Amino acid sequence: MYTHALLSPEQMYRADALAVAAGVASLTLMERAGRAVAEEMLRRFGARPTLVLCGPGNNGGDGFVVARLLRGWGWPVRVALLGDHARLKGDAAIMAKRWGGPFETVTTLDGAGLIVDAVFGAGLSKPLPANLLKLIGEVKVPVIAIDVPSGIDGATGQARPDAFRADLTVTFFRKKPGHVLMPGRDHCGETVVADIGIPEEVLAEIAPPLSENAAPFLPVAGTGRHKYQRGHAVVVSGAAHQTGAARLAARSALRVGAGLVTIASSRSAMAANEAHLTAIMLAEADDALALGRLLEDRRKNAVCIGPASGIGSETRAKVRAALASGAAVVLDADALTSFATVPGELFGAISELPGRPVVMTPHDGEFYRLFNDLIADSDSKYERAIAAAKRSGAVVLLKGPDSVAANAEGLAVINSNAPPSLATAGSGDVLAGLVTGLLAQGMEAFGAAAAAMWLHGEAARKFAAPGLIAEDLPDLISSGIPQNPLL
Repeated sequence: MYTHALLSPEQMYRADALAVAAGVASLTLMERAGRAVAEEMLRRFGARPTLVLCGPGNNGGDGFVVARLLRGWGWPVRVALLGDHARLKGDAAIMAKRWGGPFETVTTLDGAGLIVDAVFGAGLSKPLPANLLKLIGEVKVPVIAIDVPSGIDGATGQARPDAFRADLTVTFFRKKPGHVLMPGRDHCGETVVADIGIPEEVLAEIAPPLSENAAPFLPVAGTGRHKYQRGHAVVVSGAAHQTGAARLAARSALRVGAGLVTIASSRSAMAANEAHLTAIMLAEADDALALGRLLEDRRKNAVCIGPASGIGSETRAKVRAALASGAAVVLDADALTSFATVPGELFGAISELPGRPVVMTPHDGEFYRLFNDLIADSDSKYERAIAAAKRSGAVVLLKGPDSVAANAEGLAVINSNAPPSLATAGSGDVLAGLVTGLLAQGMEAFGAAAAAMWLHGEAARKFAAPGLIAEDLPDLISSGIPQNPLL
């Protein structure tokens, strides 16, 4: 159940404490952590002059273990302690004694071929000291970070100025949010999770609500199923000169497995849409009343509205009609911005039919328009998404290079497979269509949002050449993906 769980620094401290209470000595955990780092270095680098920068806490204690082991394997190793040796305590003091070598006060990195960052780890709560900032500015060799690079907030992924940029980060038991949220993910380089003997059972007691997204289990069309049993998705089109976004969403809904897809189009846009459609059907729906009549057919069980639908009262009316229909609803782009001055009206309409699946897919700007106070309240992207889900009653898929899906029950997943090439026009319309197609097939809202994020990223990763455009993405969606234990 918790295979892909993410632990905050506080939850990781608790996991350590529970492991100790279960009979695993804390000194053993530190020895295993240091060995895991040293062994990962051994796999990747030949013996070369290594400088281990150690802080005054347990992260520094891990560093002392690394230094001792590398020296024992014949590596030339120096240890620099940022702090007072006499003030070391607990396990870190024991490991410093076991190191047994000299401690330097480093003012230059000259001669170092590798640097081990064992300074602060995930729990840093104060600015980096000036002497460390000077060293970071001089780094020109590979950096191996223990737990998280110094200067990165393990809980939020936020980076302090001049935080270490690691080539390799070795963490323990489970990743932290800072390993997968930006910009922390960029600072970590390759992230390896090492098993240091913490019992898996501690996760049941901690019950972490946050996970890293993983390959989903997609609905499978069984023998004897007909197209209506795979769902009928409806995508609302924009005006005549704004139809492409809806077609991207519609094609994505079809490719991800919906049995039928219809574009609900104004009369003025019918010709433009008709010229580009084959397997996707077309229905006229000039206004909210017509959209409501279209959705009276209960076989039309999922609706996407927002991609280039226009901002204003007409779109608000269509959103209300979609929500009143009882179908699953995906609200994207203009459907969200149309409620920027009256967000409570949108949230009230969502709450009128409790239990009906609704997914909102804002980017940061659209999120700010509806939840601007939440931006001020928290540096944590997933905490903002959870708070928005609780307020709105919808699943919130907050888009970006580290997209987050959250529900009103306080669960969230962070997506980490999206490449930079997804920053292209129309990419968000494809994502909205993927969510809609999965909802049409009966997936619950949180699972559909998480699955769509992963599929979206994976499709882009399959496009090896430069120049990915949104039109490429639907045809790159694959099937036969293994079950995601999160969903």
